[in-house]
Order: sequence, then structure tokens, then C-alpha cells
Amino acid sequence: MRYGFVFACAVILGTAALQASAPPPKPDLADLVSGNYAGDVISDARGSSRDNVDVTVSRIAPNTVSVKSSYSRIPTRTFRLERVMDTIQNKGGEEVFLVELKKSPISLMLTIDDVSWAGVRSGDAIP
Repeated sequence: MRYGFVFACAVILGTAALQASAPPPKPDLADLVSGNYAGDVISDARGSSRDNVDVTVSRIAPNTVSVKSSYSRIPTRTFRLERVMDTIQNKGGEEVFLVELKKSPISLMLTIDDVSWAGVRSGDAIP
């Protein structure tokens, strides 16, 4: 009985030590672009331009983000990302998701459902 207790304690402590020593996951493209962006609708095939439109980019999986907007003409979308030179872009598809990393603050351009939006990440500089 005593050996069983000692063995159980060793297993628990060993597992805790392994979990504590595991390195944190390396940031991916979704981590780099996640955040709140402030900008304007610069073109809309079915309406006029609109100022002060907020966009939230959230990491939902490795190299994958969800984009949500305060403006109903920009529907929620999911984008798989790839890095191309100094940009992070939508990997495939017709819609535009383009982050320019060289600009400070970081800029984002979207074209979704015939609406083009451009803005910058709030309170941020180049990572």
C-alpha cells in the first residue's frame, strides 16, 4: 500500500514537471495579425463609403483567423493565411485579406462581398 502511494505521487509529480517544462507554442501568422483594427469602407458596389468601421481579427486555428466587423455590409469570414514577402494574405479564394507588416501601425485591407475596407491595427506597432 505504501509503495502504491509513493508510485502515485511520483507519477503525478513527474507529469506536472513535464507539463511545466513544455515550451509555449510558437506564434503563427494568425497570432501576428490578431487584434482590433480601425478604418473606413473605401468602396461599396451596393452603397456608399462609410467612415469609422471597426474590424476584429481573431485567431481560430493555426494560421487561420475570423474577421468580424461593426458594419453589417462586411459579413463575418474565415481566412487561411500565408506569408508573402512582407505581407500576410488570404491563402486562396476570391476575397482579399492583406496585412502589410512593414507599415507602422500595421495595416489591413479587406474586400468581402463587393465591399473594400482599409484600416490600421489599434494601439500597435510592427511586432
